[in-house]
Amino acid sequence: MLNRVWFVFFITAAIAIILQLFSGNSQVLSASVDAIFSSAKLAAEIAIGLVGVLSLWMGLMRIGEKAGLVSRFAQVLEPLLSRLMPEVPRGHPAFGSVTMNLTANFLGLDNAATPLGLKAMQDLQTLNPNKQTATNAQILFLVLNTSSVTLVPVTVFLYRAQQGAAAPTDVFLPILLATTASTLVGLSVVAWFQRIRLMNAVVLGYGALLLSSLATLLMVLGASTTTFISEFSAIAGNGILLCLIFSFVLIAAFKKVAIYDEFVEGAKEGFQLSINLIPYLLAMLLAIALLRASGALDYVLQLLAYCVQAFGGDIRFVDAMPTGLMKPFSGSGARAMMLETMSHYGPDSFAGRLAAVFQGSTETTFYVLAVYFGSVGIRYTRHALTCGLVADAAGLITAIFVCYWFYG
Repeated sequence: MLNRVWFVFFITAAIAIILQLFSGNSQVLSASVDAIFSSAKLAAEIAIGLVGVLSLWMGLMRIGEKAGLVSRFAQVLEPLLSRLMPEVPRGHPAFGSVTMNLTANFLGLDNAATPLGLKAMQDLQTLNPNKQTATNAQILFLVLNTSSVTLVPVTVFLYRAQQGAAAPTDVFLPILLATTASTLVGLSVVAWFQRIRLMNAVVLGYGALLLSSLATLLMVLGASTTTFISEFSAIAGNGILLCLIFSFVLIAAFKKVAIYDEFVEGAKEGFQLSINLIPYLLAMLLAIALLRASGALDYVLQLLAYCVQAFGGDIRFVDAMPTGLMKPFSGSGARAMMLETMSHYGPDSFAGRLAAVFQGSTETTFYVLAVYFGSVGIRYTRHALTCGLVADAAGLITAIFVCYWFYG
């Protein structure tokens, strides 16, 4: 699948460059060359940036496993995950690392979520009979990652505040609805591919618990100020992280674990993993950089606007689509598009609000796919990309309808 996707990216970029040249824009050549070399530099910078955080969390996870705390965390979601991932045996360490990753994503703890996700993918890889082909469990885990519900997208609120929005948090509910739809659709489409039966008491029970918890949080945070939400998020996130780190170290020490030695051994694994990611990151970033520099996304937007107008539809949402289309490819690129949209149209305009909802409700699917599968050497992703993109599309479509519902 990735081989075909990579080829399509390059063909699309080449066609866009030719069209740009015919329209008299010769600058596209230098922009494309610059993008090629910039992607190589960016891949190395991302990997080097991951060295410290991966080493930190791989070391802490090793201590947590020796202390028996990771297996305790697994008990929270194991009844659900064992039904969604039937090939993973009960009591396997993967349940613990998957649970911790999903929790970190839910709380918006980005610095912890990625290392924990890579650890979970490694744990799932130990059960993989064909090391170069993604298993059902790995595909489900990746899709849950790319569509994971995020409780409080604080960074989006902060960007809106910086741009002068009257009520920076008024996109909270639309974001939550869009990302919830993305997660539910992602789970459903994976279940369809893998023939997982979702209509059972355990899955429905967890679903009801999640939805009721979200409804309660909506009532508490929905009418809150930006300051309160920011403080709540900071206290909750930082407090949970510190409790986790101290509990790992102190309980492991109490159980006579050689905490320093175990941390160092785990950190060594994290260091090696971050270096191994460079080729996979470079391959994906190179293709994405060419798509951006060639102007291919601009042509897609023009075609979309033409089609909507031909059917007499409202095209206001098209002004925010650069953010939505960029998000599956690049988080930083989508952030730049969002800021540009808010700056041009205003943070409280329809396009400005929709761009913020896009940024907060979808994930960088291609980046996550390259990093997570690349970390364990998987080349054949099967239906992972299809399911991830369907979940992204569900989040984008829901975001559009919700914004028309909320903001007219």
